[in-house]
Amino acid sequence: MNAGGAAVRTRIAPSPTGDPHVGTAYNALFNLTYAHGRGGQFLLRLEDTDRARYVEESESAIYHSLRWLGLHWDEGPDVGGPFGPYRQSERLPIYQEHVERLIAQGNAYRCWCTPERLDRERKAAQARKVPYKYDRFCLGKSEVERRREGDFTERSVVRMRIPDGGSTGFTDLIRGPIGPFENALIDDQVILKSDGFTTYHLAVVLDDHLMKVSHVLRGEEWISSTPKHVLLYEWFGWEAPAFAHFPILRNTDRSKVSKRRNPWATLPWFQGRGYLPEALVNFLALMGWSMPDGREIFTLEDVVRHFDFDRVSTTSPVFDLEKLDWLNGVYLRALSHAEFFERLAPFLKQAGIQPHEARERLAPVLADLQERMRILSEGPDAVSFFFRDEVDYDPAMLVARRSCHSEALRMLQAALACLEQLPDFSTPTLDSALHQLADDLGVRAGTLFTPIRVAATGRTQAPPLFSTLAAVGRETILRRLKIAMKKLEQSDGSQQQQSPR
Repeated sequence: MNAGGAAVRTRIAPSPTGDPHVGTAYNALFNLTYAHGRGGQFLLRLEDTDRARYVEESESAIYHSLRWLGLHWDEGPDVGGPFGPYRQSERLPIYQEHVERLIAQGNAYRCWCTPERLDRERKAAQARKVPYKYDRFCLGKSEVERRREGDFTERSVVRMRIPDGGSTGFTDLIRGPIGPFENALIDDQVILKSDGFTTYHLAVVLDDHLMKVSHVLRGEEWISSTPKHVLLYEWFGWEAPAFAHFPILRNTDRSKVSKRRNPWATLPWFQGRGYLPEALVNFLALMGWSMPDGREIFTLEDVVRHFDFDRVSTTSPVFDLEKLDWLNGVYLRALSHAEFFERLAPFLKQAGIQPHEARERLAPVLADLQERMRILSEGPDAVSFFFRDEVDYDPAMLVARRSCHSEALRMLQAALACLEQLPDFSTPTLDSALHQLADDLGVRAGTLFTPIRVAATGRTQAPPLFSTLAAVGRETILRRLKIAMKKLEQSDGSQQQQSPR
């Protein structure tokens, strides 16, 4: 296997069948870092031969999502390169030529069996409780001979002719020797479909060889297919690349992370939720690998510099969104205030909050927002009360613990009178005045601040109270206090009418 000597060339080969899977980025990350860390090249190739599932917009989505993460390729369909074309659908003559070569060598044969016949054989194997293998009904027959047998379809497929004896194994850079697999247990894999498009198994071998890929780094789900690929390399007389199979991303119940089961499994979901690309890259690296010094916070450049197969785990990692939220919060807090706002601005604009207005209005509370937030999509809801005429909330929220309606109303009335008389509405003035008011009323500061905070923001938790009041503005705060007092009066009156006499 080509594990050294020649230039290191790695690749990813996603299928454009919808929004790109987070596993595509996970795979791309390690392919890029291994190649670039050794002065090699990282390729992007599109496996678009499954025309039934092909989605036209998916190709641009793959490009956009990987570039958003900072995972840039050296060769690919959009940037070109010396070994193109890089879309499999544009390489069909290459595949056809090599299929004919395998047939001529006796390593492959045509199969005209109908889907109905294959389904019957598959069900019969299930009834016998044995693994299904194609029974080679077409092997050794010409088209004319096979047509006489019935269950014949006009458009044939081409199958590999797996040896009857012997075994096939390989050495994995992460897991060591794997196999050998008994050839007699390996199915005669279809390598060319009836529509003229190749399957993954043949195309991946041809493309990797012709594009001079030296290291195939992919998910562990391909381990069982690798013996078929090794056989194809042998039949063509080519040296196989080095293989490394990474653990796949799993849910907490150990099931595979999938777009069908996990709505968050696509890369656009993470971008739309407001995860920072550098945080997601850091997280994905932690899923399959660890830094030599044990650090959990590191950059893409750190992975390029330090990546080694010896530090790759063979245990499938659990994709823990809570940990990603924590990690993203760490990255958010590391930004300058100006950069934090620039990252937040698109989410505000999407919610109808104009960034130029928000920049000035949120300035007093921006640092606290940055400290509290975990993902950027939390921003619009966290600051919405700054930009609304009114706020909505349950009147019960105005009543602090160990308090009552009448006490909350009394405190709001006192707060309204206090705030109306302030010479200015600055944070220091509000801080001093409201703490003094709590002393004058003989209540704890928190007891007084609860109804004021809820009346001003519509929530029990918000940025620091005094800077929030200052940012919202005197006129709006006074109006909201009056509305809160009315809510309490109406709520208290309603409770009295419902209480038993």
